[in-house]
Amino acid sequence: MEQKQNPGILKDALQQSFIKLNPRIQVKNPVMFVVYLGAVLITALYILSFFGISDSARGYTFAIALILWFTVLFANFAEAIAEGRGRAQANTLRKARKDVSARKLKSAANLADYTEVLSADLKKGDIVYVTAGEQIPMDGEVIDGAASVDESAITGESAPVIRESGGDRSAVTGGTTVLSDWLVIRVTAERGESFLDKMIAMVEGASRKKTPNEIALQILLVTLTIIFLVVSGTLLPFTAFASKQAGAGAAISITNVVALLVCLAPTTIGALLSSIGIAGMSRLNQANVLAMSGRAIEAAGDVDVLLLDKTGTITLGNRQASEFLPVSGVEEYELASAAQLSSLADETAEGRSIVVLAKRRFDIRARELTKSNALFLPFTAKTRMSGVDYAGEEIRKGAADAVRAYVQERGGTYPDECDRIVRYVAGQGGTPLAVAKNGRVLGVIFLKDIVKKGVKDRFEDLRKMGIKTIMITGDNPMTAAAIAAEAGVDDFLAEATPEAKLKLIRDYQASGHLVAMTGDGTNDAPALAQADVAVAMNSGTQAAKEAGNMVDLDSSPTKLIDIVRIGKQLLMTRGALTTFSVANDVSKYFAIIPVLFFAIYPQLGVLNFMHLTSATSAMLSAILYNALIIIALIPLSLKGVRYRELPASELLRRNMLIYGLGGIVAPFFAIKLIDLLLTACGLV
Repeated sequence: MEQKQNPGILKDALQQSFIKLNPRIQVKNPVMFVVYLGAVLITALYILSFFGISDSARGYTFAIALILWFTVLFANFAEAIAEGRGRAQANTLRKARKDVSARKLKSAANLADYTEVLSADLKKGDIVYVTAGEQIPMDGEVIDGAASVDESAITGESAPVIRESGGDRSAVTGGTTVLSDWLVIRVTAERGESFLDKMIAMVEGASRKKTPNEIALQILLVTLTIIFLVVSGTLLPFTAFASKQAGAGAAISITNVVALLVCLAPTTIGALLSSIGIAGMSRLNQANVLAMSGRAIEAAGDVDVLLLDKTGTITLGNRQASEFLPVSGVEEYELASAAQLSSLADETAEGRSIVVLAKRRFDIRARELTKSNALFLPFTAKTRMSGVDYAGEEIRKGAADAVRAYVQERGGTYPDECDRIVRYVAGQGGTPLAVAKNGRVLGVIFLKDIVKKGVKDRFEDLRKMGIKTIMITGDNPMTAAAIAAEAGVDDFLAEATPEAKLKLIRDYQASGHLVAMTGDGTNDAPALAQADVAVAMNSGTQAAKEAGNMVDLDSSPTKLIDIVRIGKQLLMTRGALTTFSVANDVSKYFAIIPVLFFAIYPQLGVLNFMHLTSATSAMLSAILYNALIIIALIPLSLKGVRYRELPASELLRRNMLIYGLGGIVAPFFAIKLIDLLLTACGLV
């Protein structure tokens, strides 16, 4: 959601507009530096006019100088207001970054042997002990314990998250608060290099470097400015010579030469170029994504292949029981009853869904088994089954091959029909759980991966954008194919291993594609490092975060789609305003030049189809429009051009129609209107 401007940001931006008049700051933007030098020169000419040295009317010189200074200030304001939003975000983050006392352990094995130190004194590799109510002193990796952590200071989300040793949720960020239990953390960052420090630097723009596209565009703008500088510089001797030859008119004044240069140079995009880049970074920050470089944002705009994890991205992540499929000779009620009994102590989402389905299908309610001395058997990676023993009954549910081995060990028969049901469930994209009672197979529970609502439409939008979507999953190919078809992705990678992900990315890159992917585990690090746009989850491991060039603070794998949209919007905004700026320059050329030379060559009067009052009026109108259009486009540069899910060719066509044709037409109407107003007020 776009952040509204508050009075504090606007006030700060106004102050920064004047601070940025420092020549050392202005020289960083060559195009606007030319305008800055022009304003200084015309101001000097105005001062000299009081000593009898002038080439134009004093009032006219003053007006041109004033407009040029306003042009520079408007450019500064555009950049300052973009930086101001980042500065406001940085101030909020600074409140979370403070020195706190930390328990530094000598050994992770002895929690009682510690030294009280300040977080500022911690070094990479140190081990600290943090308990409930305490702030985590520095970025680190949980090596022991599990706790709920409040990360609202960084993510803005009030709901606590679980951080624990081992797995993919072991990374913690300094400045967050432990709400319950305790953690032993190994520090992974030096002071000044923490995640929070990087966030502050990025949102402030202090570490923002110009991207390759930005540099290339600036080179083009500087080249155009040099060309117009040469053209404008030759006008003075040319008009002096032409006026003598024609015996009419006079040489163009230095004031008009400078004004003409400013009007013809690409000052509009030159003034807004920096703010567009900063605003793009800000939009990404507002989406709770930290980009380690501006280049990553631009790359996101050019991405044409997306690698998306199935679980949590395409599907809800929790499989739900959808059907009871009994074998021949077994009633569905019997299967449902046994499945429900075996799941009463199962606190997983799958287990709870089996209980709910049994209740919904047959009104089988939870039963009290404590008096029956029931023994519940939890699922383990070794047995791959769970179940319950009670009243002489044995019920087991789990993977089909595990149940097969269980049944055959007890002398029972595993029916071929059960295998057919298992294959059917797998073919439908589901997970089959076989159920057996007292060594007899009852049937199969159909666990279905629920595809997120609306995800198919989002993939269709991506397809319209020319982006190929690939689902990555550890499922077998049959299951993966079924889910891919339901979700509407273009392709899938089943039974994915780190090596397979890496090979897939390299293959697409070798074919000239730009690839984006998300990841949160250490095993994702090689693929993240290889991808052009790599979004690491904030909840993931330190290795994943270091390998990625973006970090999603919300740890939402679907955020990748929004990142691509923001990247494309950044590129579109820059392209649209560049098109508009160049088109403006073309129009101003035809609007001004004929009027300036009319006194020397009256034949050029036919080109003055706008019927501007005079050369003075034409120049004032053009340079005033040049200044006003900058401030008029500031909201668009900050908000960004609206992105639509259309093919690149159609987007280009819309861009040329709206900003190309619009950029040519707008100056004629605006300059004529300003000319009429100046004339009506008697100012020319």
